Amino acid sequence: MKFAVKTLLASVALASVMPAASFAEGKTIAVSWKTFQEERWKTDEAAIKEVVEAAGNTYISTDAQLSASKQAADIEGLVNQGVDVIMVVAYDSDAILPSFQLAADSGVKMISYDVLVEDPNALYVTFDNVGVGRLMAQTMLEKGKTEGNFAFIKGDKGDPNATFLFQGIMEVLQPNIDSGAIKNVCETFTDGWKPDQAQRNMEQCLAANNNAIDAVVSENDGMAGGVVSALEAQGMAGSVPVTGQDGDHAALNRVALGTQLVSVWKDARVLGKTAAEYANQIAEGTDVTTLDGVSTFNGGPKGVEVPAFLIAPNAITQDKLAEVIDAGWVAKEKVCAGVTAGSVPACD
Repeated sequence: MKFAVKTLLASVALASVMPAASFAEGKTIAVSWKTFQEERWKTDEAAIKEVVEAAGNTYISTDAQLSASKQAADIEGLVNQGVDVIMVVAYDSDAILPSFQLAADSGVKMISYDVLVEDPNALYVTFDNVGVGRLMAQTMLEKGKTEGNFAFIKGDKGDPNATFLFQGIMEVLQPNIDSGAIKNVCETFTDGWKPDQAQRNMEQCLAANNNAIDAVVSENDGMAGGVVSALEAQGMAGSVPVTGQDGDHAALNRVALGTQLVSVWKDARVLGKTAAEYANQIAEGTDVTTLDGVSTFNGGPKGVEVPAFLIAPNAITQDKLAEVIDAGWVAKEKVCAGVTAGSVPACD
């Protein structure tokens, strides 16, 4: 399957979020979060609220708490409230399709936020997740391991991003796998991208292979935390390179400490700002296909062509930690907690 998109790499300086506007003012932009318990979504929300409210519109949200049925009920409730646009971070991209149809039938515009929902009328705004996978794998080959027993801790089976990431990972690693240099000894999905489930998956992988694991490709930072905990229990943390993504503060600290090789940084402030700007325009009646920078994407499992805008990610390793600190993404003190003086340039 082929797709065409435009990408953006940018950084933003965000002002403090303004107080919520009156529901009666302007348009109403809602977000249906699949869960609001992960660190990164709070960053997304702050950026979204700032842009929505600066335009005189109202921001509201719901938390599906990792439940497809609750997310469907949440969206129905938002539609019944008469919101103008709903951004959806889908828990299950297939199960949510009827909710997108319900919204469309009611005249509510939809945005697939970060997670693809294959609805041809919904704008898809995300990072280049295939590109994220490529960056994780490229960094592993350049700074981690090029051979040995590899474990692959993938995200939730119902989330297309898990498949997109693995696609990018395999594009890079396949030659080494074909040559026999890399052996795929563990490959597992992780329900809900949960760190504790990732830890159990890693523990099972270690047990099945008598701890003979040379590298772990984890598809996000939360799961990488679980992976590192499993490795620590076996005295292997720091000697086995582990990948991740999202730029979670705890993960960036692990990068500084050497227990995580890379966190592919997806500046959620850029994603939130971009999606909110589009939402404001769509709420005012702008046709999705005419939005600046929007092209098309048909790389999902069903091959449905959707309007899309993808943002380029950035791989953060120890030698690049200053970039996230200088951008105001995370305080130096958080990145450098517990780091031995003089061992990491960004922490000097």
